[in-house]
Amino acid sequence: MRTPLYKSRPVGPHSARFGGERINDFIVMSEGNSNTYLLETPAGNILINSGMGYEAPVHAANFQALGNGAAIKYLITTQGHVDHVGGVQYFRDQHPGLQYIAQANNPEHQEYDARLQAFRGQRSAFRFMEAFKQDFAYYAEQGYTGINAQDTPTADILFEERHELSLGGLDLVLIAAAGAETNDSLIVWLPQHRIVLTGNLFGCPFGHFPNLVTIRGDRYRDALTCAAAADSVLELNAEMLLYGHHEPVVGGTLIRSEISTYRDAIHYVHDEVVKGMNAGEPLHQLQQDIQLPAELEVGQGYGKVSWSIRAIWENYAGWFKHESTTELYSVPPTAVYADLLELAGAGPLLDKAREKLAAGLLEESLHLLDILLSVQADNTEAKELAVAVHQALLESADNFWLNGWLENQIKLLQGGSTAPLAFK
Repeated sequence: MRTPLYKSRPVGPHSARFGGERINDFIVMSEGNSNTYLLETPAGNILINSGMGYEAPVHAANFQALGNGAAIKYLITTQGHVDHVGGVQYFRDQHPGLQYIAQANNPEHQEYDARLQAFRGQRSAFRFMEAFKQDFAYYAEQGYTGINAQDTPTADILFEERHELSLGGLDLVLIAAAGAETNDSLIVWLPQHRIVLTGNLFGCPFGHFPNLVTIRGDRYRDALTCAAAADSVLELNAEMLLYGHHEPVVGGTLIRSEISTYRDAIHYVHDEVVKGMNAGEPLHQLQQDIQLPAELEVGQGYGKVSWSIRAIWENYAGWFKHESTTELYSVPPTAVYADLLELAGAGPLLDKAREKLAAGLLEESLHLLDILLSVQADNTEAKELAVAVHQALLESADNFWLNGWLENQIKLLQGGSTAPLAFK
């Protein structure tokens, strides 16, 4: 019987710290907000991903301590997210003549990210602000007096579907997987060694359902595109998979089992959503009813099946649910919350929210408290009850994003604050 790999691996990303790890006789890994990998050859080295801008000096120190010290000739990013491209300029400065290689959609993705930098910073603060503060404090303790700037690099070499290169006897094949994580996602294949480097092609942690929509705000990822990317990796028949986060996945049988289950889980959820849509089932009902069968168990520590059901539905059908005429207009339900509170009274609403909590109807309790707190933001009893509801939800939560959101909401209800992040 299959034991899902996700149960023995961490979920959230790490921060770059001094140390790193040698994977084999020619690959060094440095962990951070995303892993970076140094591929060593007699003719110079190849760097896969560069981390956040502020992490680049730490990655470089790890490679200096563990690597062969040779010049980096090529830098390849597996996707255009800020935690992959941010350190490119730092490594360019350290290694004159370095050539940056990316998939052809990399400029578009970076422009898209930059367009919404302020929006994303505000939306991500609840999850990353404290971790980044800890990173900066740690680097200051280690003697870093300034924070290295975040790069928005321009690639020297762009390719559409496939790009091959050799350096010092090491062959690399770069395979486009556009749309699986970002529009410029790519796979790095080392055919001589049967090693594949995928970045975050299957989401942040390996062995989990993909994040078809992120609650920090991003464009939808298409379920069938993600499944097709899994097939692209399966076709390589790799014996080692170096991922965007955490330790390597080793063994062809394990890799094929995990990726096949991941792919089949995506197809199952996609097909069930489509079937429900065609049968006229409402979205919320599909979110409650569709569950993965035991043989397709994957983790839900980063993406969640219920969130992905909505992403698939809206990716096909858009935002109009055909549930209310008000969906077609701009006045939100919150516009009548004061009227509801006037009619029902704060006391009865609070009593009913307490009843819902006692009955385990946590989401219904929150709906009532949202009405109350949107009008009476300083209602102490309502805030205390909302804290209790969020704490009850947190007890059953096991998801990097959901846990962070619930913890932050508790902090805010108890009088804390958050601030937006800026990657500059």
